[in-house]
Amino acid sequence: MKIGIFSPYDFAVPGGVNEHISNLHREFNERGFDSKVIAPYSDNISSLKYPNTLDSSFVPMGKPISVPSGGSVARVNLSPWIYRRVARLIERESFDVVHIHEPFASVITLGALAADVPERVTRVATFHTYKGSHLYRVLGKKLLHRYASKLKGSIAVSETSKRFVEEFIPSDYKIIPNGIFVDEFKHSEPFEEYKDGKINILFLSRMEKRKGLQYLLSAYSDLKWDFPDTRLIIVGGGNMDAESHSIIGSRNPADIVVIGEVSDSDKARYYKTADIFCAPATGQESFGIVLLEAMAAGTAIAASRIEGFSNVVEDDRNSLMFSPKNVESLRNVLTKLISDQKLRDRLSRSGSMDVFRYNWDTVASEVVDYYQQLGAISPELDVNNLTTG
Repeated sequence: MKIGIFSPYDFAVPGGVNEHISNLHREFNERGFDSKVIAPYSDNISSLKYPNTLDSSFVPMGKPISVPSGGSVARVNLSPWIYRRVARLIERESFDVVHIHEPFASVITLGALAADVPERVTRVATFHTYKGSHLYRVLGKKLLHRYASKLKGSIAVSETSKRFVEEFIPSDYKIIPNGIFVDEFKHSEPFEEYKDGKINILFLSRMEKRKGLQYLLSAYSDLKWDFPDTRLIIVGGGNMDAESHSIIGSRNPADIVVIGEVSDSDKARYYKTADIFCAPATGQESFGIVLLEAMAAGTAIAASRIEGFSNVVEDDRNSLMFSPKNVESLRNVLTKLISDQKLRDRLSRSGSMDVFRYNWDTVASEVVDYYQQLGAISPELDVNNLTTG
């Protein structure tokens, strides 16, 4: 079976949707499917950021530009010339499944949705979006319905995504979450230079203001006086926001380590190094992939009580949750976790068990089963036991 997976976003830039696509592609190939990824690409093809996507199965489709999107910046292709290229590609490749991620986010994905395809082709969309996206309001319900009617199936990565999208495009959505490779985090090794008796608090995210680093820095600056044997490790690409810079400059808390962007293998090691993982995001999250990564590494979690995170973790079972944008609430949660090793261990054990529901092998099987329900695969075929030939 041939599957074309379409991404709206620059595949040279790491991000949640592209990582999802890369890992799904890897799982498809391991099952014996012929899978290709189609996306805009700003870099040289030899330097693909996602090693799971082999050069021969990646089809670059135009150069992206940066556009504001939901409190962040999306790198997408908006050239009208791409529209026809996408249609010709679908015709040439004779895909059995056209799987479009965020179909309304770029000309590439919209082109894959609009293209005339034979009746035998199963066209599926996965919606990762959240209520911070204004694109749906700009396009309007009439246009959205016109294009969405071409879909045979619709997936949402969470209840949050489903609730937002079905306001504009009513459909029978199948919820299939994001996934991670649990063993890659479970069996990673910590950085020994940070295992010196101090309690390590980890922030790992792109440097965007909505990720809430400024609130963590304020809380850490306060509690550092009471807990001098703590350390804050900040990992992630991008530029730190002005407010966070100001807090560091004015309050000058000790033991803050700013790492910058790291490889996937080092990312897993930082989770394993941490005693506490803190996710203080302020909103506009449809899912919490970083929470899954921390759970897989066995790290206790402090997370803001936002809708996207509540899809993944449960307060006082596998995390402690605090009010978003509330320094006092965050400080109180961190104080509990720093003070109570038994509490951290309990949250860690629960998270380590709960996370297996999100292992990529399980998630990919759900996607393939959905293809089968939609008629893309013969019901007699044992799709999850195929091997490459």
